[in-house]
Amino acid sequence: MAVYNYDVVVLGSGPAGEGAAMNAAKAGKKVAVVDSRREVGGNCTHLGTIPSKALRHSVRQIMQFNTNPMFRQIGEPRWFSFPDVLKSAERVIAKQVTSRTSYYARNRIDVFFGTGSFADEQTIEVVCANGVVEKLVAKQIIIATGSRPYRPAGVDFNHARVYDSDTILTLSHTPRRLIIYGAGVIGCEYASIFSGLGVLVDLIDNREQLLSFLDAEISDALSYHLRNTNVLIRHNEEYESIEGLDNGVILHLKSGKKIKADALLWCNGRTGNTDSLGLENIGIKVNGRGQIEVDEHYRTEVPNIFAAGDVIGWPSLASAAYDQGRSAAGNIIDNGSWRFVDDVPTGIYTIPEISSIGKNERELTQAKVPYEVGKAFFKSMARAQISHEPVGMLKILFHRETLEVLGVHCFGYQASEIVHIGQAIMNQKGEANSIKYFVNTTFNYPTMAEAYRVAAFDGLNRLF
Repeated sequence: MAVYNYDVVVLGSGPAGEGAAMNAAKAGKKVAVVDSRREVGGNCTHLGTIPSKALRHSVRQIMQFNTNPMFRQIGEPRWFSFPDVLKSAERVIAKQVTSRTSYYARNRIDVFFGTGSFADEQTIEVVCANGVVEKLVAKQIIIATGSRPYRPAGVDFNHARVYDSDTILTLSHTPRRLIIYGAGVIGCEYASIFSGLGVLVDLIDNREQLLSFLDAEISDALSYHLRNTNVLIRHNEEYESIEGLDNGVILHLKSGKKIKADALLWCNGRTGNTDSLGLENIGIKVNGRGQIEVDEHYRTEVPNIFAAGDVIGWPSLASAAYDQGRSAAGNIIDNGSWRFVDDVPTGIYTIPEISSIGKNERELTQAKVPYEVGKAFFKSMARAQISHEPVGMLKILFHRETLEVLGVHCFGYQASEIVHIGQAIMNQKGEANSIKYFVNTTFNYPTMAEAYRVAAFDGLNRLF
């Protein structure tokens, strides 16, 4: 057994692991990364964010081709299979792996491919694919092993027609009808993807509203547009059992309903990848979803061990995970790069997409904050008309008296890009955070960003 000594060992090469490793390496620390795959990138690159967003982009292009009359000069509307669009995602994944592999090499970070577990508080044993065991000794260790789909014991995921959000990427056909159980972010995104391919989707939600953490108006808009693409949304439903057939599945609901489809996609929660880490050897406990508790410095109950990313739970976003990992390493190297990551915009890549930051109307009303609303509808924006993207709006919530921007909510074309302008203003201090910024600033024309000026004027005109 070979023994290697490091300043920092990072478990996992997803966004959190990469952020941690790069920050520590650039500060001159000797760093090693351990990953159970034979390629870097983590679930984000191989099974989650990258493939699902690449799939969405391809489906959105197909929808534009099939619905824009201009393209009839090229040919009639075409049907594409799920394996067809999956090829584009595979190409993006390969490019991402190549880029990220070069980052580790350029920063002289050693990468070990194998299953890593704690022998003690400063020692990681790595069982490589060939059976060789390597021992890594480090002063500081960062857990960034990510998460995987939650699989309840009562669901047979070995059945050929039952998938989760990881295994759906192995789907070799295009179902005519698909059940998606779980209407969270992942469920809604895949409902958009499959309905865009002409699949009839039954979206099962165990709550009474889609994505209830969103502004209610945005949630309602998402529901409308999913239904408009033949997604049947069933609220307040819970599964009783799943019956596998030779040619499909039957979902039995506690309400007594039965739904038959060609396949079922399970999207009901995720669990942290902690079960094989040997945490019992060092006294770290996890909750019922395999998540590790940390303090605001991302330190676990063991002083020299940190954790970041999906493995600690909220907000379980790739963007936040990278910054959490970087901040965890920032505590170790003490170079001023630490911050508690709570300024996190929501990015939901449905069709159309959604993004928001700050408070929504429900929260402000409950807190009795005197706010006003400014809106810009994309159907009136020149850039949206040029791009044939009339669906959507930008909504700004601001304080009636101080004019402070309290929340930005966007639904439609480029929403995840547009929201960052509002985020930048909300992060300013004092009078610099004001809705007046948007009326006193000249925006390029025509752009989607101009929606801020339109929404600001709309809101200010409501004051008296």
